[in-house]
Amino acid sequence: MKLLDIIKQRRSVRNFLSRPVEREKIMLCLEAARLAPSACNSQPWKFVIVDDEETKGRLSRAAFSGVYSMTSFAKKAPLIVAVVSEKAKFSERIGGLIRDTRFYLIDIGIATEHFVLQAEELGLGTCWIGWFDEGAVKKILNVPRDRRVDVLLAVGYYDKGKLGQPHKRDSLEEIAAFNSY
Repeated sequence: MKLLDIIKQRRSVRNFLSRPVEREKIMLCLEAARLAPSACNSQPWKFVIVDDEETKGRLSRAAFSGVYSMTSFAKKAPLIVAVVSEKAKFSERIGGLIRDTRFYLIDIGIATEHFVLQAEELGLGTCWIGWFDEGAVKKILNVPRDRRVDVLLAVGYYDKGKLGQPHKRDSLEEIAAFNSY
């Protein structure tokens, strides 16, 4: 399948099948993420795959309850991926200060999207989650205090017939211009 077709097909999945995800497919998704570009080649990410039922259960109950319950659909995903932001290289941090840009967030965004697109090609659905109890996630996954968990991904097989129509997107004319704003 061509890349643009994969992009057009991809949706945020919130209804997962109970079928477990094969470790080989997870490894291919991780390889796609590993190859993502990053500012100053800092690669400021670590992907923590949570597929153990007991750990996933504890993580899901803690991360997606209370004020975060709107993302509780993720509890049914066969696996959860925590994207941990690692410390960037010195040159990236200095450049970020000068430009007032958190390059590490751009970097983990690119790497995570590589993971997501590879998952889609393999027949796996994903949902990018930013609304969760980060402190609880860090505690359960033993993430060091000086790191951030900026993204969780719910990952698993899904029924493609139940996804519905894609969201409307702005036209190319609305989002792009050549040679001047």
